[in-house]
Amino acid sequence: MAGVGTVLLTAPVSLPAAVVTIGGYLVTAGGVATAVSQFTNIGDDVIGQKGEGGIDGNSP
Repeated sequence: MAGVGTVLLTAPVSLPAAVVTIGGYLVTAGGVATAVSQFTNIGDDVIGQKGEGGIDGNSP
């Protein structure tokens, strides 16, 4: 999503203002989606779901 927006914003040809605006929105939405994705991964690590073997922290 952010990649498509970046391509629209950095296109070597002159694009209509509406297309450039949509490109800006896509870059912003892609950044937000990336931040949310990073935050959820950090949350899993903090509560021990990845490193401890399960939700309750007990290894099988």
